[in-house]
Amino acid sequence: MNVPFTGGCACGAIRYRCSGAPIYMGNCHCRDCQQATGSAYFPCVLVKESDFALESGEPSWFERPADKGHPMHRAFCSACGSPVFLVNGANTTGRALYAGGLDDPSQYRPSREIYVASAQPWALIHPDVPHDDGMPGRR
Repeated sequence: MNVPFTGGCACGAIRYRCSGAPIYMGNCHCRDCQQATGSAYFPCVLVKESDFALESGEPSWFERPADKGHPMHRAFCSACGSPVFLVNGANTTGRALYAGGLDDPSQYRPSREIYVASAQPWALIHPDVPHDDGMPGRR
């Protein structure tokens, strides 16, 4: 992915810039992400918190516990409703961006599919990347 890269919400009220390369890109099929996106999965671009900066706007927040009990803090635009990023309470050193909010989403390259055990039967699973029934490393 070209660095720096930018993105934001649909109406432009919230804008961000990332000064470093993503540390992970992958699709999450958990029910929480399905509900948060209104779709089959969350195409996630994970960046270091230190590489992420809000350039304009202040998101609204929705918090919900993840399957392991830690909070998932989801940032969204209160004007247009677009999901913008999330902060995983289990590891707050990253920002998980929604690939659709990137100014150039064509740069998104998923490297893994997670929570495929809860994937919808109509979801297309990338055939050439590793798949995990849950979170990698957890049983």
